Amino acid sequence: MILNSLNNAQREAVSAPLGHQLVLAGAGSGKTRVLTHRIVWLIEKEKISPFNILAVTFTNKAAHEMRTRIESLLQVPAKTMWIGTFHGLSHRLLRSHWQEASLPQSFQILDSDDQYRMIRRVIHALNLDEDRFPPKEAQWFINAQKEECKEPHQVEPRDIAAQTFIRIYQAYQEACQRAGVIDFTDLIMKTYKLLQTNAELRSHYQARFRCLLVDEFQDTNTLQYAWLKLLTGDNNFIMIVGDDDQSIYGWRGAKIENIQRFSKDFPGAKTIRLEQNYRSTGTILKAANELIAQNAGRLGKNLWTEGKDGDPITVYAAFNETDEAFFIVNRIRELRNGEFNLREMAILYRSNAQSRVIEEALMQFGIPYRVYGGLRYFDRQEIKDALAYLRLIANQSDDPAFERIVNTPTRGIGDRTVTAIRDHARAAAMTMWEALTQLLQQKFFSARTEVALQSFVNLINTMKERTLALELHKQVEHVLSASGLMDHYRKEKGEKGLTRLENLEELVNAAHQFTQEGVADDMPPIAAFLAYAALESSEEQADVYDDCVQLMTLHSAKGLEFPVVFLAGCEEELFPHYLCMNDPKSLEEERRLCYVGMTRAMKRLFMTYAEVRRMHGKESYHRPSRFLHEIPVELIREIRFRTKVT
Repeated sequence: MILNSLNNAQREAVSAPLGHQLVLAGAGSGKTRVLTHRIVWLIEKEKISPFNILAVTFTNKAAHEMRTRIESLLQVPAKTMWIGTFHGLSHRLLRSHWQEASLPQSFQILDSDDQYRMIRRVIHALNLDEDRFPPKEAQWFINAQKEECKEPHQVEPRDIAAQTFIRIYQAYQEACQRAGVIDFTDLIMKTYKLLQTNAELRSHYQARFRCLLVDEFQDTNTLQYAWLKLLTGDNNFIMIVGDDDQSIYGWRGAKIENIQRFSKDFPGAKTIRLEQNYRSTGTILKAANELIAQNAGRLGKNLWTEGKDGDPITVYAAFNETDEAFFIVNRIRELRNGEFNLREMAILYRSNAQSRVIEEALMQFGIPYRVYGGLRYFDRQEIKDALAYLRLIANQSDDPAFERIVNTPTRGIGDRTVTAIRDHARAAAMTMWEALTQLLQQKFFSARTEVALQSFVNLINTMKERTLALELHKQVEHVLSASGLMDHYRKEKGEKGLTRLENLEELVNAAHQFTQEGVADDMPPIAAFLAYAALESSEEQADVYDDCVQLMTLHSAKGLEFPVVFLAGCEEELFPHYLCMNDPKSLEEERRLCYVGMTRAMKRLFMTYAEVRRMHGKESYHRPSRFLHEIPVELIREIRFRTKVT
């Protein structure tokens, strides 16, 4: 029954005897089906309890879909099974063992924006020049060290600049500890360090999770792989599903070496290749296979389909970027009048800057479109304001939350006052809330400022008292009203203000829905909801929209599919990107990115390039991308640009 709907390779992966497995799953080969059916097989045939299974995904959406599919196949809930992202699972573990991890019980999670703000404060506190040590660069440095499992004292000071960034890293960690907050990478790193140093806990979780299953393994970084190896131990079984040909996130820490060395780290691991593709035409697959074959060190696979070869790949040589955009738009108009809807068409590009000319052409012809990856719900200003109130009520050591709302809505507390509180907190090694309380006792502020600050303190304390006995959604409702946020955004007239109010009202709905879906018993509801919001804000937006063309970068397109794909800007120095031209590893990642873009297409694939393109403020002449030359000519129908550009 479990194996009925699977092809031979999928059956082999699902029904393999207990042991380590590497499943090389090509694009569109049904890897999610294999993962879910394998879990059901383990439960029904191998008699492994759901309690003893750990499944790791890269997005909350994928985790939710996996649980839904498994429960549908089993016909019973699988609540005891842990399914989630590295961050989500680590958070769950740290909440259960906050004392052993030396964290406060009410610790909060910093999102990327909050982390940036805190790093910026640290740089100022160290009297460093922001121009020489930009906060963004420091943020990248800190996260990169954590992804390599390195504490500040473990980082090699290569030069004077690196020494300074290590100081920033150390001061940032101390600031986080004082505030009772941790960042996203800390979630995994602190879990790893906890399990590494606490033998009793490590043994407990190794005994619990007999079978580990990991999706999108090619996207793991050093820390995530170390986390997995630690939990697997010597006696458990791990199944990884991934595709080395789709490893495109090296720039944010992913290590293709992890999947390449898996069989060495787990001797005897069985390798199974899923090569039958259920998405694309034969022509698209042949072209993609030939392209990716140029990369060295591949684990090797060749995609094929039982479907038709379909149309050849259309390559359009445009005169310039405007001509390229109009070609794409004219083809969209033709296809729209044929067998495709607008939502079935996507325009992919290497760089965000490419979208402007394309957007202008779409607007000129009245074609609706959406740029994928707009602002996520939990990243919106009004939602972050509301969550900051909830965070400060839950944890008054949360300095980023304090700074965000101390004068939101405006209550006459200026930047100089906030700086004075921050400086006092830093000098006395205390939180900003403690510093404010102390300064109020010392009558440090002017009478007018003191009234405003005391009013803020009273507001937070009163909200804390009044929300204690309320249900979660009622807590949120009360805070939105009592904080003045609803009135504040009500004053913002027009569509923008109305949208903000609707978003705040939706937060109450989100809290209510969250409660109905069940909250972890070992966490206060408000802490669980705040953690959920922080983890959700790290997700890429992926909602369903009206009938419109989808525009996105190639990196954003991974995991998606469209009947019609336009891959724009296929020229040297743009794609492959000029920064990758002289580094063989980076060039191979660019080729994998092209492979990912091509295999998003189900029926029609258009690849375009411009002979002249305005880049970096001047017109440049570029050769067609080497990736176009790596596709066999018999698979291509080439069209030259018009002599007159309209």
